[in-house]
Amino acid sequence: MSLTVSEVIIQPTRGFRFVNWRDLFAYRDLLWLLVWRDFATRYKQTILGPLWHIFQPLLTTVVFAVVFGQIAKLPTDELPPTLFYLCGLLAWNYFSQTFNSTSSTLVANAGLFGKVYFPRLIVPLSGVVSNCFSFLIQLVSFLLVYVLYRWSHPGITFGPRWEAVLLLPLILLQLAAFSLGAGLWLAALTSKFRDFTVLSGFLIQLWMYVTPVILPLAKVPPEWHTYVALNPVTMPVECFRYLLLGSGWINVTLIIVSLGATFATLVSGLLVFQRVEKSFVDVV
Repeated sequence: MSLTVSEVIIQPTRGFRFVNWRDLFAYRDLLWLLVWRDFATRYKQTILGPLWHIFQPLLTTVVFAVVFGQIAKLPTDELPPTLFYLCGLLAWNYFSQTFNSTSSTLVANAGLFGKVYFPRLIVPLSGVVSNCFSFLIQLVSFLLVYVLYRWSHPGITFGPRWEAVLLLPLILLQLAAFSLGAGLWLAALTSKFRDFTVLSGFLIQLWMYVTPVILPLAKVPPEWHTYVALNPVTMPVECFRYLLLGSGWINVTLIIVSLGATFATLVSGLLVFQRVEKSFVDVV
């Protein structure tokens, strides 16, 4: 009986190789274990569990409807304020949750990284995947609210488009790519400068106000549209409203600008993360 002996050689990456796809595929089981860990620890010792993904956007929508709809009288693109804000939060919450989980990757998992080898990119990718489940829960809750509103207002003419089935996954993919790239940038900076840990929470709050979550893009002056589109979250939010509610300001040029900014952020984030991951254990 012959005994086969195999060995695994771990070598540092060199050059501008963005992703080691072979290693990621070999550790795919670890990816799903980390996804389950993120999902389980998030709701450990909670009463409502995943239902928080339903109540949080609903409560935020109520606050927005009162403050910005009733008091400030901001326009909602001729849509009911509840559906307008809830649809915008659908895209925004996925981005913000993924950005927050990715940006703390290195610092939060320094102990794990210092003990065992595995592709470091597995950890931020697990956050991208686990937040997809949160997104699906919120999407179902949004559709339920829409059905209830349509039942109570039978004369409404707006609603989801058939293209949503095909295009929503692509828009979600863009949000995932951008949140991953931006999160990797902040994770690399946080590993050396802890000030960015505090800055990330402040940054995400300001970011929402330059994204058309509260105010539709159609109400932004035209001369500002290009600058607003440089925020890669802008067009996904508008596309979500267009596909799910049939109302939104869609411009092909701005979509191309948004995709270009997303690609640049993702590639540069991977490069920076690849450079920092080699030595971050020594400084964390």
